This record gives sequence, structure tokens and C-alpha cells, in this order.
Amino acid sequence: MLTTGGSIDKIYTLQGEMEIGPPAAGALLEWAGVTGHSIVPVLTKDSLDLTSADRDRLAELVDGCPPKAAVVITHGTDTMPETGRYLLKRIGHTDAKTVVLTGAVQPAAMSHSDAAFNLGSAVLAARTLLPGVYVAMHGTVFDVATVRKDKTRGRFV
Repeated sequence: MLTTGGSIDKIYTLQGEMEIGPPAAGALLEWAGVTGHSIVPVLTKDSLDLTSADRDRLAELVDGCPPKAAVVITHGTDTMPETGRYLLKRIGHTDAKTVVLTGAVQPAAMSHSDAAFNLGSAVLAARTLLPGVYVAMHGTVFDVATVRKDKTRGRFV
């Protein structure tokens, strides 16, 4: 699992502002009893601030995963489809890896967050789907080539 920041990792500061904190994925997976994974914190950024160099780094890390790996990337929702398409162009179906991007509209630190459900869905998707690059959000797995975020509804379509 690679983490990049985004809303899933946002926390409230003592000043009452939201900032990206440590990766939430480890605690969420531990709470759910999910085993057999490693978590690599890659970035601590809002997805709107990601650069080509950041996406290159993600692609290199995915390339470095073993053949037939199941890779989950936690990512901010605003540019998740763009990063997914970037990875698809860079890595395609290299070594038959399955890459699933996921995140949260509401931070994991909030009581009504979608983070745990989305992360669990992504882990299952990465372990069961055919090789490729996907987005898993709100109980649906999307083809990265056609997915987009409907910002008016806060959902992926």
C-alpha cells in the first residue's frame, strides 16, 4: 500500500484547522483485522498539489513491486482519476499488477467518514481484480480510463 495524503489522512490541528496527518490506512486496516500488507508513506499532500514528479515517483514505486502484486494507493479525491490515468500510461499492465486507487470524501478522523469502507473495498478489489489500474470508491470499482469525480455530488461516476 502506498499513501499520498489527501482527505483520507486529514486531521484537525489544535488551532481547529484541517491538515494532512500521518497515514490513516494502518490504523484502519488494523481495526478491521486485515493482514498481509505493508504500508509505504510516499507523500503528504493534497491531491491538487501533486506534480508530475510526484506521479513519476508513484509509478516508479509501483514498477518496483513484485510481479502480480496487488497495490492499493490512498490518494486525495480531487485528482485521483488523473493520477490513475497517468499510472495506466506509465505502467499499463506491467508484470500483471493490479493497482487500485482509493481515498475518502470525509477524513478518516471524522466519525461519519467513508474512509474505512473505501479502503476495505480497495483492498478486496486489488486482491481479486484482473491486472490493470482502477479506482474504488463508495462500493464501486471504476475503470480508470473513464472515471471522473462529480464534484457537485461528491461521488465518482
